[in-house]
Amino acid sequence: MTASIVIVGAGQAGGELATSLRRLGYAGRVTLVGDEPYPPYQRPPLSKGFLEGKLPLEALFLRAPSVYAKFDIDLRLGARIERIDRAAHTVTTAAGEVVAYDKLVLATGGRARRLEVPGLVGASPRNVFLLRSIADVERLRGHVREGQRLVIVGGGYVGLEVAAVAVQRGLAVTVIETTPRLLSRVTGPEIAHYLETLHRSRGVAFRFGASVTDVELRGDEVRRVVLGDDRIEADLVVVGIGLVPSVELAQGAGLVVGDGIVVDEHARTSDPDILAIGDCANQPSRYLGERARLESVPNAIEHARVAALTLIGTPESSAAVPWFWSEQYGLKLQMVGLAKGCDTTVVRAGPAPAFAAFQLGAGRLRAADIIGSPGEFLVARRLVAEAAAVNPAALADPSIPLSHTVL
Repeated sequence: MTASIVIVGAGQAGGELATSLRRLGYAGRVTLVGDEPYPPYQRPPLSKGFLEGKLPLEALFLRAPSVYAKFDIDLRLGARIERIDRAAHTVTTAAGEVVAYDKLVLATGGRARRLEVPGLVGASPRNVFLLRSIADVERLRGHVREGQRLVIVGGGYVGLEVAAVAVQRGLAVTVIETTPRLLSRVTGPEIAHYLETLHRSRGVAFRFGASVTDVELRGDEVRRVVLGDDRIEADLVVVGIGLVPSVELAQGAGLVVGDGIVVDEHARTSDPDILAIGDCANQPSRYLGERARLESVPNAIEHARVAALTLIGTPESSAAVPWFWSEQYGLKLQMVGLAKGCDTTVVRAGPAPAFAAFQLGAGRLRAADIIGSPGEFLVARRLVAEAAAVNPAALADPSIPLSHTVL
């Protein structure tokens, strides 16, 4: 085993890796470096319970800070790594501290993609918000007041979760989405229509097939969002248009990068002494049959497990199926698998609000989107992982248990 492992990035993946190494018996030095002032925490609740104010800050933490000391993990917060010296096996912080490593793991995650329009060049309006960190949400919460007009750019998970919270707080919400429907990259039209109907029933307005071309400023605030010849009045603007993987450290060190840091099935980069995991990593997927960069908590946890096994000398590739979740108006939406290559959609509508859409390919279950039925989702995860052959008619009948739809 190596003598010293340095993990850059104290998010979900980095935190999981550090504690996993100790649970697996790794006795060498473990240093976990994060640029935020908080220990590893959950990001999904940021746009849900934490934004609502129902979840206290400490409830976000993956583990109590004392756990890292108990596991003899050198947790360094508020520190940014700026350079990797592969020849010397060192990393250097922004403060100039040099830290040696035998193995280095990049768990650098990503940053929220910014809205790039002429009116925002060189400007930092105080009423435009991204949602990626605790600080982002705390800043937004300080501006939310009943009766305000909120414009959300992006009809993905973050945008819809913020919309659900905001409209329940008495804001007038408009969601702008460039594609013809919601969640076009991650789920099918059936679930998208279900969610659009749900949001509209709560008062959320949508503008589909529309792109923000500019903004109009008044002082240090955006007052209007410009959509070509149209304009929408705004008191607040939330931008939720995706994630940019943080690959600058890897690029600066000469590692192979392509939509993320390129790794093999054991999380190793083009340098055998450097690994990359989580949102920043582009990895082979046995389920997809191709490379992918997966942005989800389950992937971060699984990729941390893979890296830990590699680091202790018992490498094992991942056979996990990607899955994701969201929560809106108290309803849990859970998704497993991806619909690429599927040829059949089966809808299963149970007693409201239960609703599901299943994606089949050549008669086998390849993906499932389930609302309001966590028990069925557990069964669906197993069936998708097995690519089970199913009876479409039985699948559509909510009176038949999901486990009994297998041929």
